[in-house]
Amino acid sequence: MTEFIEQDLTDSGFRRVNLSGSRFRLVQLGGVEFCGCEFADTRFRIVEMYGVKMRGVELQDVEISGDIGNLRVNGVEVAGLVEAELDRRYPDRARMRPTDASGFRQAWQILERLWDGTVDRARQLDPDLLHQSVDGEWSFIQTLRHLILVTDGWVRRTILGEPSPFDPLGLPWDDPDPDRPLPQGITRDLDARPSLDTVLELRRDRMASVRQVIEDLTDESLDSDTRPVEAPGWPESRSRRLRKVLLHVFHEEWEHRLYAERDLDTLQAMSG
Repeated sequence: MTEFIEQDLTDSGFRRVNLSGSRFRLVQLGGVEFCGCEFADTRFRIVEMYGVKMRGVELQDVEISGDIGNLRVNGVEVAGLVEAELDRRYPDRARMRPTDASGFRQAWQILERLWDGTVDRARQLDPDLLHQSVDGEWSFIQTLRHLILVTDGWVRRTILGEPSPFDPLGLPWDDPDPDRPLPQGITRDLDARPSLDTVLELRRDRMASVRQVIEDLTDESLDSDTRPVEAPGWPESRSRRLRKVLLHVFHEEWEHRLYAERDLDTLQAMSG
């Protein structure tokens, strides 16, 4: 196996080269041209695609998930169609975009109700399965751990002003560079195997913090700015519009619950 590590291959040419099974990590491919190439069974994870153009392609059995906007397929803008279909499939999804304080309270109540159902479903499985990854994604327990970190960062730090509210079980984002230093106060223990009840105890505490913030909301306070925290860490210490911070939290809660439900389907089928 040939390895290219920290080498500058800018403007290189590859012709009739077999790269099957290769792994690309932290590679800059901006401005690259692929012509007559085969990408069968290829996986893209944690990648950025801006200004990408594909011509004369054949796309069959392709799955794309992520933040998608300004996507044209055969001349048709499809991002709006996808959003409309997702709202149709999940009637509560549109309520995750509230505009006033009352709507924010309703949205959070919906999220709590939906997560209660998802957790009840997870309890029906063998506890060991809740630590099992499906298709390389986070396990159910790891998903809950990530949401603990999300709440610590965006609610307790950004909104409530706690400089370093992070619990060691909180799980940060995936990073293609495992050697990159984490922000102050954050740890990444992928091997931890806490019980569901242990994680849920932390989760209930964090959700109570969100609930209190939302109960105190007014239409005027939604458009106020958070006060920067006087300490380095994550998220970066700066002022943010409260409305946008809470919408980001709602987005994280909504999407990660769908991921969890998707993987619970697989785990349930495996358990017979």
